[in-house]
Amino acid sequence: MSVMLNGVGVSKGIAIGQAHVFYRERPEILEYAIAPKRIEHEIARFHTARAQAQKQLEAIKLKFSTDLPHDISNFIDTHLLMIDDPVLCDGTVDHIRHRVCNAEWALQSQCDRLVKVFDEMNDPYLKTRKDDILHVVQRIQRCLASDTDADAPEELQGDHLKGRIIVADDLTPADTLIIRHQKIAGFITEFGGPLSHTAILARNLGIPAIIGVRNVRQLIQANDWLILDGAQGMLVVEPDDHSLRHFRDLQKDEKRRQRNLFGLKNKPAITLDGKRINLHGNIDGPDDVRTLRQYDHTGVGLYRTEMLFMERNEWPGEQEQFEVYSRALRALKGHPLTIRTADLGADKEMRDTLQHGPMAHNPALGLRAIRRCLREPHLFMHQLKAILRTAAYGPVNMMIPMFTCVSELDQVLVLIERAKNELRAERKRFNPNMPLGAMIEVPAAALSAMSFAKKLDFLSIGTNDLIQYTLAMDRIDDEVSHLFKPLHPSVLKLIDMTLQAGEKTGIDVSLCGEMASDPLYTRLLLGMGLHSFSVQAGSLLEVKHIINHSHLGQLTSHVRPILELATADEIEVAVDAMNRQFV
Repeated sequence: MSVMLNGVGVSKGIAIGQAHVFYRERPEILEYAIAPKRIEHEIARFHTARAQAQKQLEAIKLKFSTDLPHDISNFIDTHLLMIDDPVLCDGTVDHIRHRVCNAEWALQSQCDRLVKVFDEMNDPYLKTRKDDILHVVQRIQRCLASDTDADAPEELQGDHLKGRIIVADDLTPADTLIIRHQKIAGFITEFGGPLSHTAILARNLGIPAIIGVRNVRQLIQANDWLILDGAQGMLVVEPDDHSLRHFRDLQKDEKRRQRNLFGLKNKPAITLDGKRINLHGNIDGPDDVRTLRQYDHTGVGLYRTEMLFMERNEWPGEQEQFEVYSRALRALKGHPLTIRTADLGADKEMRDTLQHGPMAHNPALGLRAIRRCLREPHLFMHQLKAILRTAAYGPVNMMIPMFTCVSELDQVLVLIERAKNELRAERKRFNPNMPLGAMIEVPAAALSAMSFAKKLDFLSIGTNDLIQYTLAMDRIDDEVSHLFKPLHPSVLKLIDMTLQAGEKTGIDVSLCGEMASDPLYTRLLLGMGLHSFSVQAGSLLEVKHIINHSHLGQLTSHVRPILELATADEIEVAVDAMNRQFV
């Protein structure tokens, strides 16, 4: 009899195949006291296991280096960095010395402390980085337990996984790399979130995947037939013949649709009535441009520079930042690059400050982004000067996050003029006319959008934070996540207010939050007057397809009545009807 299970769909696509249930034994971690004279020996044990774990990762990376996707390479590099991270290593060694205990318990105690720090973070991307800590620590623990095959178990080797659907508690980036070569049909995990590395890799590799299916390994047996719908987050166990025929037909339709989408690569995004739409991508660093170019040769509407800062123990200097930003600009080959200044502070910190001091009671409302930069202007100046210099070599825009009032903008304008004067005195090349914009991600900024628009060259709406701040809820808190409604009337009013401010002042307004990447909202946003989208790389072609098959005039007249509806539920029904009408 068929059984239907639900999880979180993180990578679209339909997979049909037999289950391969993957169990990885985890060593039991017990605490025991050691003799004081054995402390140095125990520390040596820890370092030996750490070195062994490092060699395993390097061997896996080398084995597949010829066609290693840079996304997986980056994640494995992250794990290699974590193995050497002083916070993990020194903390474990200190624990061995002070508690006079075994290395396994000391490592686990330090791991638990770091995981607690990440759990208290408000940023959804960073919160899921605890998965990396757990993966790295589990690898070292297995090495301490003398498991020589710690990350490449025999059941993930060979070609017997072809066409199978992997069922696991979780998968590491190295696991994903290994099974990628086995041509698996898809995978299901018990744990993980939509921003976990497992989810990101699945999307980038085009592997249908569902995560968060609790107790799935107890509910599925080896060789059970499964249907996995990555778009709906739905899993069918032992489907009947009717379900198999239905989903195989859907599978064929999806493959045909994907082939058609790639026919849009490098073609312009133009509506049926001739309006050209700016469609750019989001990146975290220069290497992400390669992923972007797999889908489209286009510009970058959001470069999140804080990742450059968080990889270091101190603020990178002007020259280092200039070199990194210039590398991204060169990779774009003439397409525009919009650099967002560092959104650091509270829950997004550099490694040397992450471990010190109490966490803010509410990090989302703390000292972050432009507030943090204005608190430390001498450090902020390095970034301003680096971006100004980069803009001398191509189309570069600078964007400031988390403004709440125009007085903050006035302070930034003063600092930018000071940066220009310093560059002139230093006889360094820069662009004095570089366009400057602001992120609209706080309700106060949206309500003051007209005032910001009069002083800036462009605005960019960050819907992830705008929704959270407007609805007073944390979208990664399970207790209130059901309240996260992008189509809430108040959210749409703030977006509409910002778009109207741009239209009245004649400046461009883009949208770079998750709403821009979700095809469900593309027609609505077009009808509201949005003409610039910045999306995740994997969404570029699908959003472009909708744009190219939309008549802007028809959508505009259709959307205005929708904005007058009173509830999010009513708007969701109306948007769904509009999408079906204009498909």
